[in-house]
Amino acid sequence: MTGPTASPQRIVIVGGGAGGLSLATRLGNSLGRRGKADVTLIDRSATHMWKPLLHEVAAGSLDVHAHQLDFLAQAHWHGFSFRLGAVEALDRTRKTVTVGAVPDDDGAPMLPRRVVPYDTLVIAVGGTVNDFGIAGVLEHAIALDRPEEAERFHRKLIAACVRADAAGEAGARPQVDVVIVGAGATGVELAAELRATTRVLASYGLTSFDPRAQMKITLLEAAARILPPMPERVATATAELLGELGVDILADERVVEITADRVKTASGKSLPMDLCVWAAGVKAPDWLAGFGGLATNRANQIIVRQTLQSETDDDVFAFGDCAECPWPEKERTLPPLAQAAHQQASHIAKQIRRRMAGEPLKPFRYSNWGSLVSLGGWSAVGNLMGGLIGGNLFVEGSIARLMYISNYTLHLAALHGWPRVALHSLGRFLRERTEPRVKLH
Repeated sequence: MTGPTASPQRIVIVGGGAGGLSLATRLGNSLGRRGKADVTLIDRSATHMWKPLLHEVAAGSLDVHAHQLDFLAQAHWHGFSFRLGAVEALDRTRKTVTVGAVPDDDGAPMLPRRVVPYDTLVIAVGGTVNDFGIAGVLEHAIALDRPEEAERFHRKLIAACVRADAAGEAGARPQVDVVIVGAGATGVELAAELRATTRVLASYGLTSFDPRAQMKITLLEAAARILPPMPERVATATAELLGELGVDILADERVVEITADRVKTASGKSLPMDLCVWAAGVKAPDWLAGFGGLATNRANQIIVRQTLQSETDDDVFAFGDCAECPWPEKERTLPPLAQAAHQQASHIAKQIRRRMAGEPLKPFRYSNWGSLVSLGGWSAVGNLMGGLIGGNLFVEGSIARLMYISNYTLHLAALHGWPRVALHSLGRFLRERTEPRVKLH
């Protein structure tokens, strides 16, 4: 007579960003489908969107609905479960997380508050906007933090251009002022994409509005140069290309206040603005500070060891922008980069399998593959690093752009596999031949 069968390991992943969804997919395929584990993904949104695409959504060169992925469908295809809702509490003694109630669009109750048990918990909730306590940021600036915010910016952009066109027909020559605060990758990519898409937008009937002459795009950066984390050669080349696109760059300018129509800096500048994007900083969500008694830093990040386990609890892992992970080779912590999150997701998937087998966990080692910045159309700038190229290689132009696009392709392949990615790419190619080049609403 055989004994009772052991219950499957309960693995709960909080956060369906690029890293969290990739991890859920990997574990669902390798463990969930085989009945070795119950894998559950929790997210407050019903759909996934790759964050590096949000600047294209904001500029109108990409339709968010064509690139969103339903969590329920992904869970069905890849052997894991999905729970919709925001996590409200963590009980590490009982090993449960509480997921809040979810209303429908009319505010009526849709899902009740639920308690989800776990054996292994992984927190991958990403980052959110850091306003640094500056007055007016939350009220008057838009942070490209979520698809909804990117779409809101796009609607406001269209409205500003249409108003300017109508004023032009009446004989005026108005200017649309766009101020982007923060010249990291998001700010730089948005500035370039805006310049490219507004030119196309004008060709769809804005007869009295010239975006090159009448739209002023200003990029503000508190550091001494744009793209502070990247090599200086990349920053210099990018600044030159932005200058050719007519983007004004103001470095070493710290914003102290944003009003309804002005951005004010510490040096005394007061820049007029019709639209302001805040891309100046990222922190972990406020609710994560001290979450469940876990050790967190001043940016609300969970402090983890090199195994990516919480410093406080071996049963809790954290990675991505919401975790402070050591980088021993550089004697500092890991930067908030998508490639770091993807590598960490892959590492945790392997370590969970080792943990289930009773084997010791291995430390995470980060491999810096370099950075690429998209400058719209078929242009990009960046540097590649690693053993394959024997060091550091500067790249720009169409080759760099193809490499930039390949990052998204690799992300899709991690979620769907290469056959589906090939079909997706073909479908996207065909759609682009029958739709406007920019989103017009």
